[in-house]
Amino acid sequence: MIDAFEDHCWQDVVPAHVLDLYKHYKRDVFIGPNAAILAIDLYEMAYQGGPLPVEEVTKTYPSSCGINAYDAIPHTQKVFAAARAAGLPIFYTTGETRPAGKPGAVKATNRRMKSHGPEVYDIRPEFAPQEGDVVIFKQRASGFFGTPLVAHLTQLGIDTIIVFGESTSGCVRASTVDGYSHGYHMVMAEECCFDRSELSHKVNLFDLHHKYADVMKADEIVRILEARALAEAAQ
Repeated sequence: MIDAFEDHCWQDVVPAHVLDLYKHYKRDVFIGPNAAILAIDLYEMAYQGGPLPVEEVTKTYPSSCGINAYDAIPHTQKVFAAARAAGLPIFYTTGETRPAGKPGAVKATNRRMKSHGPEVYDIRPEFAPQEGDVVIFKQRASGFFGTPLVAHLTQLGIDTIIVFGESTSGCVRASTVDGYSHGYHMVMAEECCFDRSELSHKVNLFDLHHKYADVMKADEIVRILEARALAEAAQ
């Protein structure tokens, strides 16, 4: 019988002896009473080329997550809908494209960076921000680094951040660790996170779940948020 704490997508890549090494991390997972949504980089670039195998689509669009991005869409839409019904604040991140936003020649590594037009950083229409939502423009991986995100969360009295988007091993991971470091309870919506590499996706979720976040299935998050919305409506 699979332990409920480990009943996640990494079951097929993390061997039993490694699970045993991490068993002392087992705990009850939860969503705190004052939660917010943090949607990381759900922009057009991740979906370029359509719902094709990543190995195929990245030949033309190296930053695309191909079918992995499209598979996450219905799960992500359900979480967004439940969060809006429950009145959760919703934050998005996207890349900084404004000409006056950053120096054009600054780079941190020799990583090859392809030049993109600003349109690839538009949020996908399936998740279009609505009135009252906040879009955070970031220059680095984390949605917290060099942005006003913490100020917003502090003013709202947020204790829990439900995070998802792409990529699991990159900007989602960086934002999750930074959120944890700022003292927030981090919850990751498993099926709403995606990456170019399924192996990297699974191993990073495993690592984050045992150290810095509660990885929860999207349906479980929806169930909790829907129950809260009903309780609120009944008051």
